[in-house]
Amino acid sequence: MEVKKSSLAAVGVSFAQYPNDNKPEIAFVGKSNVGKSTLINAILNRKALARTSSQPGKTRTINFYNVNDEIYVVDLPGYGYAKASKTEIEKWGVMVENYLQKRESLSGIILLIDIRHEPGKNDMMMYEWLKHYGYHMIIVATKADKLNRSQIPKHLSMIQKALNLSKQDKLIAFSGTAKTGITELWEQIDLLLSKEL
Repeated sequence: MEVKKSSLAAVGVSFAQYPNDNKPEIAFVGKSNVGKSTLINAILNRKALARTSSQPGKTRTINFYNVNDEIYVVDLPGYGYAKASKTEIEKWGVMVENYLQKRESLSGIILLIDIRHEPGKNDMMMYEWLKHYGYHMIIVATKADKLNRSQIPKHLSMIQKALNLSKQDKLIAFSGTAKTGITELWEQIDLLLSKEL
């Protein structure tokens, strides 16, 4: 997909606040500070549409970005570490789970994993949960610019092994600085959407 225009369409914590025009939605999930906003800005070709922060747990709502009036890119709050009270973190958990389980226009999920580290317990749980419920999923290994290029294949292989990925699973290395992985990700999103149509 060639992004001609993109804008923040809705911010919400409940279904009443989400868009209701049934456009296909691609949701981005990952632990706090894994680089969701950086990736969203990169694929939408915008500098600061999704707000980035060095402080984990900044996204506390579900944010819907309208792309070409055709689809929504959906930014979900990160899981794992966040400077928030336990009750607030639990509230986010329920909100995200409700969205993932009940959102009929959800067409696919991009799961972000930090390429530098082996997937953590929360990453494994999220991957298993999404797999169990049969979601169409693409895995993006973020922060590839933090490694030497020669290290990338080894780290991708580490993620593959840790998550026990099959040949059908898509794993893409992404760098916000070098802007690598964007074309490949759009190709996979387009494939996902064509399956849904």
